[in-house]
Parts: sequence; C-alpha cells; structure tokens
Amino acid sequence: MTNEILGIEQRQIWSVSGLNRKIRELLEGEIGYIWLSGEISNWRVAPSGHAYFTLKDAESEITAVMFRGYLQNIRFQPENGMEVLVFGQITVYERRGTHQIIIEQMEPKGMGALQLAFEQLKKKLEAEGLFDPAHKKKLPLLPKKIGIVTSPTGAAIRDILKVLSRRFANIHVVLYPARVQGEEARAEIVAGIRYLDSYGVDVIIVGRGGGSIEDLWPFNEEIVVRTVYEAKTPIISAVGHEIDFTLTDFSADVRAPTPSAAAEMVIQDQTVLWETIQTRKHKLVRAIKQIYQSYQHRLELAQKRRGFQSVNNIIRENLLRIIDYRKQLEDWWEWEKESLLSRIQKAKYALQMMSPQSKIKSQKEKLDYIKKQLEQKIDSIYQHKKSLFIFHSAKLDALSPLKVLGRGYSLVWLEPEHKLVRYIKQLNKGNTIQVQFSDGTANAVVETIEYKKDDTP
Repeated sequence: MTNEILGIEQRQIWSVSGLNRKIRELLEGEIGYIWLSGEISNWRVAPSGHAYFTLKDAESEITAVMFRGYLQNIRFQPENGMEVLVFGQITVYERRGTHQIIIEQMEPKGMGALQLAFEQLKKKLEAEGLFDPAHKKKLPLLPKKIGIVTSPTGAAIRDILKVLSRRFANIHVVLYPARVQGEEARAEIVAGIRYLDSYGVDVIIVGRGGGSIEDLWPFNEEIVVRTVYEAKTPIISAVGHEIDFTLTDFSADVRAPTPSAAAEMVIQDQTVLWETIQTRKHKLVRAIKQIYQSYQHRLELAQKRRGFQSVNNIIRENLLRIIDYRKQLEDWWEWEKESLLSRIQKAKYALQMMSPQSKIKSQKEKLDYIKKQLEQKIDSIYQHKKSLFIFHSAKLDALSPLKVLGRGYSLVWLEPEHKLVRYIKQLNKGNTIQVQFSDGTANAVVETIEYKKDDTP
C-alpha cells in the first residue's frame, strides 16, 4: 500500500548545512562576480592580514571580506566612511548561513586609487616633517662629482649629459643605472641613492622623463621618498614634465621641472661663472677707487684748514698706508684669480686622467712592459737550456758505446736471447752469437773455447 493511498504526503527533509550549501551554489551560480558600490563601515584587519568590514548604503548592508593577497595590491588605505567600488563574488558562509561578498578589487569612488594613495601618503609624510623647508640642503656652487640615478637608455640621461657638456665641459658624472618604471624600479632607485650618497658625490639628480601617474609612481613610493629625505648629499628631484609632481619633489632639497632644468640648476655655465667673477672684480676695484677718492678729497679739504697743517705728515703716512693697502688688495685679487684658474685647470686635468681612455693607455703601457720583460726572460731561459742541451749531448756522445766500437772494439750477443756476453764462461761450444761492429753486425757459431790459465773452469 503506497503513501498516496494512505493520504500521507511525501516530504523532502534538508539538513541545515545542505540548505546553506544549496543557497551558496544558487547565489554563486545566479549572481557570481559583480561590481558593488557602498560605504565602508567597521573596517578591521586581522593578524592574518585579511580585512573584514561591512559595505552599506542608506537602507541596507552586506558583510565583506578581502583576503591578504588582494589587500596588498591596492595602493590607497581604506577607511571607515569611504565610498568605494568593489569587485567580488557573492557567496554564503555556510557555517553561519550568512551571505557575503569576497572582494578581489577595490577602487575609491570619485577619485582614482593612485591619486588617493598619493594624497594620503603626502598628508602622512608632511605631518612627519619630511617636507619641512628647514631640512633642505643648499646645492654646491661648483660640484666636482655629479651623481645621477635614472635609466641609462632613457631620454632623461641624454638631456642631462647634453646640458652639462654644454655648460661645463669635462665635468665628472657618475651614473647609477636604475629602472624608473614598474615594480622593480622602487628598489633600484633606493639602491642608487644610497650608493651615490656613500660614494662621495657632491650632488645627486634623481629623475626620469614624463609619463602617466602609473609610470611615475615609483617616485611616490614611501621608501623612495624617505631615502631622498635621509640622504646626506643634496638631491635634485627631476621627474616628468613641469606639470608633473611626485612626492620626491617635496622631500628633495630642490625640485626641477624637467631633467634638463636639473642639469642647469646643478652647475653654472662656465662662461657665465667667469663673467660673474670679472663683474665682481670690477665692482670691487671701483669701490676701492671711490673710497680712495673720497679720502683723498677729504684730505685735500683738511689740508686747507688751519690747525691741520701740523698733521700733514700723519696724513701723508695714512695716505701711503692706504695706497699700500690698495696694492696689497690688488695683489691678493690677482693671486686669488690665478688660484681659481689653477684649480679649474687641475680639475680639468684630474677629469682627463680619470677618463677611460687615459686608464686604458696606462694599462696598455704597463702590459707592453710586462710583455717585453716576459719575452726577455723566456729568451734567457731558452739560451740557458740550449747551452745545457749542447753540453750534455756532447758528453753523452763521448760516452756512447758506438764511439767505443769505432775504435775497433765490438759487442757479442748470445742468440737467440740477445744477451750481452761479458765473460767467456757464458758461452758453450755450438752457441750462436751475433757480433756488433761500429758499421754493422755478423752472426757466427762458437766452434772452440779457450780460457786464460787462471780462468779455466
């Protein structure tokens, strides 16, 4: 008898976990991944690195979670009350039976993520004093060594070197090649600044050409900004074009609108510098002449007055002293000018000596000298060995058995053993022997044997 006959309705009984699993499958299958807009509330980052929070609007809310791997990829710092756009999967946390969204991407609503990250980090570092003008260092007037951190293949380095060459030839430049775009750029820029800071350059230019905010982002990284601030060497930030600003512009000692402008800031034009010296010299001489003429005029007036005639000698002495001071000052200026010219010439000579061509020439001369010494040593050894060879050859030739055979002697060999016969006792009648002369051999058979009287067996 069936249940229908008895009037009993067939029932399907679910377990709680089975129901929650079914709901999760339906949500993930029907809705799945979506973009969602809302306001962050109850933001919390667990020790595991995962973020747990609530997304809400005026009428409702939903639980959200963002795992550590995705959280590390966002540039800005999420905060309570921030309006965001998120992308993730709608699912159910089966254990509690609550639906939630697992977020993989997050963007600030109304402002780009990078721009928001820029503003947040700028506010933080400014509060710490990294942009304080009191911390800025002055650029040297005439640097001996200029360090540059940039890409060796970019337009920025070409522009900088072109300007430096035009303004002051033979200036010593130390380039630290670094990537200026991408994930690896941050570490290489930091390494370059620290290396040049310890190397001993007088000023450092850090920068690159223009680009989007994404391209320029390595110069907004916190570790780069802090490294620029902590450097003991004056740093010029030359990133992008004039309208571009990065956080290194604020922490650097000087901000240049372009890499070319940085090169113009770092060193004065040699011609302009010399003209400035000449101008100051003329001003100094003119001022001395004015002072001299003023005192001379006052002296002439004083000499015409009664009561001052008695001090003519004193005045004359002071006048001579002034003339002497003037001559000393002019001599000092000539010496100072010669000293400056000498320092410039020495600097140019030092730069030439440090050039790769000079080092290559020096090493080549050293190598040629070593080669010549080695050739002489080899020839000496060869001659010595040759003399020894001739000596031993002559000695060996003198002791050769063939020389003895040439004087009429011969060697007897017992055959077939080919054993040298030294004594008559080694032979028996009928033995086959081979007799060796200086010009050949002969075979014979022993027919008789005769012993000395004392050797008779």
